[in-house]
Amino acid sequence: MPSTDDLDLVRRRLLYRCWHRGTREMDLLLGRYAEVYIAGMDEAQLGDLETLMEVDEKELFAWLTETKPMPDGAEGELVRSIRRFHAEHPVAQD
Repeated sequence: MPSTDDLDLVRRRLLYRCWHRGTREMDLLLGRYAEVYIAGMDEAQLGDLETLMEVDEKELFAWLTETKPMPDGAEGELVRSIRRFHAEHPVAQD
């Protein structure tokens, strides 16, 4: 089992990656979510987020915005949680 320091390092690295995906839209989708939830994620949840971060930018955006279905069995609690968060906390429109 990783130490608390190791998990903190993983959290900091993932938080940075969530805010620096490549497009502003993905930065907002993942960065805002991670800001709120990453501190409370356990090792398994952090692993799920790391796996999600490996998905192609356009593909992940389509999955999170539900404009394209995820492969069978791929939609897990993390994706549902991200979708719920953004439904409850939409980005303000100018």
